[in-house]
Amino acid sequence: MAGVLLWVICPTENASFATSSLLSLVPKSGSQVRRYSKVCSRLKFSTGVFAAASLSSVVANPPRSSEEKVYEVVLKQAALVREQKKERISDVVAGNDQAESMTRGDLLNGAYNRCGDVCAEYAKTFYLVWCRRTDELVDGPNASHITPKALDRWERRLNDLFEGRPYDMYDAALSITVSKYPVDIQPFKDMIKGMRMDLKKSRYKDFDELYLYCYYVAGTVGLMSVPVMGIAPESKASTESVYNAALALGIANQLTNILRDVGEDARRGRIYLPQDELAQAGLSDEDIFKGKVTDKWRSFMKGQIKRARMFFDEAEKGVAELNAASRWPVWASLLLYKQILDAIEVNDYDNFTKRAYVGKAKKFASLPIAYGRALMLGSSKFAEPARS
Repeated sequence: MAGVLLWVICPTENASFATSSLLSLVPKSGSQVRRYSKVCSRLKFSTGVFAAASLSSVVANPPRSSEEKVYEVVLKQAALVREQKKERISDVVAGNDQAESMTRGDLLNGAYNRCGDVCAEYAKTFYLVWCRRTDELVDGPNASHITPKALDRWERRLNDLFEGRPYDMYDAALSITVSKYPVDIQPFKDMIKGMRMDLKKSRYKDFDELYLYCYYVAGTVGLMSVPVMGIAPESKASTESVYNAALALGIANQLTNILRDVGEDARRGRIYLPQDELAQAGLSDEDIFKGKVTDKWRSFMKGQIKRARMFFDEAEKGVAELNAASRWPVWASLLLYKQILDAIEVNDYDNFTKRAYVGKAKKFASLPIAYGRALMLGSSKFAEPARS
């Protein structure tokens, strides 16, 4: 897999984002849970009616695009956030807002500290350890031994985690977090789907297929992150628009990973580029494996970079809507990743033999810019009318 975007998350309530930690934002390539059963109603069909109408249904309802499928997850997540807001208001009115016990707090702090140790090895500010561990299943040192059955076991462990039955301390931190925030299990399951795709799929026929893959392995992290990072209380943007922006940042980062790692992936027999667009540009898999920069390749890459930047532009609309404490690290991540695209251009689109990266000097220079944007671009420069 080309790599998984990890948003900056620290679910501890007294967490601070250290400047030195932000230099690690570019990742390697590479309940007690509340039930919100009333949020999304299920459509029910009688067997007879469904069977009789199946043919006409296929004609009347063409296959949905990947974006439409993913948007259903976005809507569900947004609904969970709104439901939690209503419950919090009810708790305050009823006087049921109680602090957690010291015993539980001490256990939780220990779990978060253990997660912090793992994050220090991979990227100091990434506290979403579960995503890192999941990514390692197919990209880590033991990836060659991972089977679909191993991923099935990992998913069963995820289900247990969401049911308040964590397997270890790392799971415990996440288990308590998902019980505390309006986080749905679907994005987590979808990330595992992305791992399964990496075990059996090495080509993508069009961007619709690639988009779904990017959602699975990176866009999911944005959906997981928003409830923990929080939406600014003064935000006038709809919850859905903030989630869409988080999703867009995940897609943009994953597309950037893919464009950066074309040569590396090709040496592993993988091509994460739309096959139909390659053909339209007069290119083939063989051209990728040869790794020669031509005018056709440059033209193709310009189009791919343009698309990635469009997703970054969409992502920017949501950063200003996040809680003030979350804006700076997200802005820093966004600016650093965008510069990888710049580096590909500086390398004359040679992503076969040259690795595009952001040097330390540019990283340092990006931090005050990101901080300034976090302060100046308060909520709702891009606000939409709020929807209930």
